[in-house]
Parts: sequence; structure tokens; C-alpha cells
Amino acid sequence: MPCRAPRLVALGLLLTAAVACSGEPSGGTVDVATTDAGSADGAGETAVSVTVADFDCITTWTQVNRMWIKSLNGQLDAALKVAKSPTGGTYPAGTVIQLIPNEAMVKREAGFSPATQDWEFFYLKVSEGQTSIAARGTTDVKNGFGGNCFGCHSKAKPEWDLVCEQDHGCDPLPFSGEAIRALQQADSRCK
Repeated sequence: MPCRAPRLVALGLLLTAAVACSGEPSGGTVDVATTDAGSADGAGETAVSVTVADFDCITTWTQVNRMWIKSLNGQLDAALKVAKSPTGGTYPAGTVIQLIPNEAMVKREAGFSPATQDWEFFYLKVSEGQTSIAARGTTDVKNGFGGNCFGCHSKAKPEWDLVCEQDHGCDPLPFSGEAIRALQQADSRCK
């Protein structure tokens, strides 16, 4: 009989995420304005509009280490350059990063939120292939486990642009890499 532990762990984490964070789904559009601030590759930031539809199957995105990355404005190469850099960098506006299906961070235009280095955090409700935005914001969004997104990400060393990896200075996650992979593979939007 095959081992069902990864599936049970994933199901348990998904259920925890679904009930631990309260909040009504909010509007589906975020405007990222064009600025002259420049992105990771030195070019001006391209205006994009983020809708709930942009939070689709994460395993169709580009994987770097444990996280999944996409760009909403054609800056994927610049985002991947930062993600793969051994010395860090600043992600371009329009970058979307997800570790698990229920959480996302979107790099906004320069000046959007100096406290969060222009990242907006999202807690997503995902079920039966559908996504809704349960919570979004800068310093006050709580994830499905009740933790404050910014509270964790603010511990990243400055060169990592608030992006947590295992060696970026953030607190370790309370579950294994295997559990994270199980959650990623269980993304119902991928079916």
C-alpha cells in the first residue's frame, strides 16, 4: 500500500490554511503604475494590472529553489536573475512569488510601500480550481497559519528584497520541504 503521509500532511495544511485566516474576498484588480525608478535590469517599470486570475496554477510558473515565480509584465528574465543571484538584488515591479498556493507576494511600483520595499502580500483562498483574494495589503496581512506575512519577510537580510529562502535570515518554516512540495503539487488550480 503506498504511503499516504504526504497527501495527509498537505490536506491538513490546506485545511488549516482555509480556516485559520478570516477575511472576505476583496476586489480583483491591483494597478501597478509605470515609474521611472527602474527595475532589476535598469529599464523603467512596465505598467501591469493584477487580477485574481493571475493567481493560477503555480507549478506552471518558473521554479527557483522552493518558490515559484512569474512576471505580469514581461520582466521574468530580470526576476529570475535576482532569484538566482548568490548576492540578492531587487525584483522588478510585476514579479509574483508563491511558495504555496494560498500565499503570494507581488512587487509593486517604486514608492508604493517603502516599509515593505514595495511588496504587497496576498492571502488566497484556493478550492476546486478557483482562487479568491481573502486578504491583501502591506504590513497587516495574515497568512493561513495566523502569521503576519510582513513580520516573517521583514527578517530577510536587506540584499534579499524581503524574499525568504532557507538562508536569507527569515525564521524557519514550521513544516518540512516535503510538506511544501506536497502543498505545491496539491494546487487544485493545476487539475
